[in-house]
Amino acid sequence: MTEPSDAAHFRLLYDLGCAFSAKIDLPELIPFVIAKCREALDAEGVSVMLLDQERNELYFPYVSGEDARVRDRLSHLRFPSDVGIAGAALKSGRAILVKDAQNDPRFYPGVDRETGITTHSIIAVPLASGRGKIGVVEVVNRRGGASFTDQDLHFLEAVSGSIAIAIDNAQLYAKLRDSEQNLRTQVGVLRRDLARNDLFTEIVGTGPRMAEVFRLMESAAASAITVLIEGETGTGKELVARGIYRASARSEAPFVAVNCAAVPETLLESELFGHRRGSFTGAVRDNPGLFRAADGGVVFLDEIADMPTPMQAKLLRVLEEGEVVPVGESFPSKVDVRVLAATNRDLRAEMENGAFREDLYYRLGAFAIKLPPLRERREDIPLLASRFISIASERHHKRVSGIDQSALDLLVSFDWPGNIRQLRNEIERAVALTRDGEAIAADYFSPVVRGAPDHLPGPNGQKSAPRTVGRAGSERASTTEAGKPLREARAAFEAEYISEVLARNQGNVSKAARALGISRPALQEKMKQYALR
Repeated sequence: MTEPSDAAHFRLLYDLGCAFSAKIDLPELIPFVIAKCREALDAEGVSVMLLDQERNELYFPYVSGEDARVRDRLSHLRFPSDVGIAGAALKSGRAILVKDAQNDPRFYPGVDRETGITTHSIIAVPLASGRGKIGVVEVVNRRGGASFTDQDLHFLEAVSGSIAIAIDNAQLYAKLRDSEQNLRTQVGVLRRDLARNDLFTEIVGTGPRMAEVFRLMESAAASAITVLIEGETGTGKELVARGIYRASARSEAPFVAVNCAAVPETLLESELFGHRRGSFTGAVRDNPGLFRAADGGVVFLDEIADMPTPMQAKLLRVLEEGEVVPVGESFPSKVDVRVLAATNRDLRAEMENGAFREDLYYRLGAFAIKLPPLRERREDIPLLASRFISIASERHHKRVSGIDQSALDLLVSFDWPGNIRQLRNEIERAVALTRDGEAIAADYFSPVVRGAPDHLPGPNGQKSAPRTVGRAGSERASTTEAGKPLREARAAFEAEYISEVLARNQGNVSKAARALGISRPALQEKMKQYALR
């Protein structure tokens, strides 16, 4: 190919100027620009190397070349920013033309060793913006064996200013876009928190077991250590996590709660770590992910034992390196996030069975808080019942004058397999059935709490389903108000039956859904509808 004329260069500069004004997305703009430069300079390869300020390294996010294998190797290559001809151009701030690279003392042979190419001639032009040095644009080897000329050098210098401005503008735009997406994600999390309508306002506990919990919470709040909260379903693990967060130095930053069992495995990585547009079907826009949305704050990972093994390795990287790699990205992003985790299973047993990574277990379990089940802190049941009666009365716009002693004795003696959540649901139900101005009586509790015969264990240890009896004075009639419209009566039965199935399954939503023959999301919607969560 003959050497391009000044007119051809000016024409190409005009075309590139049009591209710079029309394209703002770097993955679309820069490959187009360097492909045009390679064509104009008749070069074997052109690359834009960007400077990683934290590591003081140059890397190759954009490469235009004939050999796909070389492009792939360069995309994974990094080298110190102060070596090589590119490093010399970056350090001096001046463009460099080298016609015999192999005999130039500044030449860095590491790139040739990694890629298998032989570099003969190079043009390296630094890229600088108003924020300082951002990288280098480099052209390697003119096709046919000739060397690059001063005219080529001046042309690349003319283009480099536009490349630097485009990169700077695009990076600023990307930061603004990520900030917007972070705000969207945070608003979504806040809305979900409000929708959950958590009835707890503070942790109730008076015995020695809870005193130890409070002591550990205070210590956890004063440090940055990762915390594992263990306890049966319904013991208030998220409440403890929120308490640690509110008392910590991160209380002004976001608190993001994620139920690892509720998010499909295929979406969990994208949900936590984010993705780039087009990285998979349905990824129509960039998503920063919950970890980046919670930057500076806390991520609470509930039901951590249900996290898939591949995701456990990625979480370990977050804990050890403070980095996340969004789906569709090659390079990690730094995050400053504290992780609190919770489980209702024996995580050590899961580890010993090979279902949970050993290194992650010891990383999470270094500071564990064990929540006692309600049956082991019966002294707190009257306080909790009083709290829930007050909240439920306000919700139902009723004046409830308290609770009968016999009803309170029944609550204290029951074993509460669903723990505090089950107690709260029973109080909610009882308040709904209590007439305005009356006290809650034992008859207003569900048969499973009253120990009614229909709910005693059967021959296989299974508790039988409740009988539906139509006569007046029947057990079912005693828990519903006669004369209600059919729709209301059906809803009351459904709410009671779901509550009982949840209790039989110790509050485990997945097991209860299987027992009811419906999907987990369908059961969660029913629980929300009937205030069972």
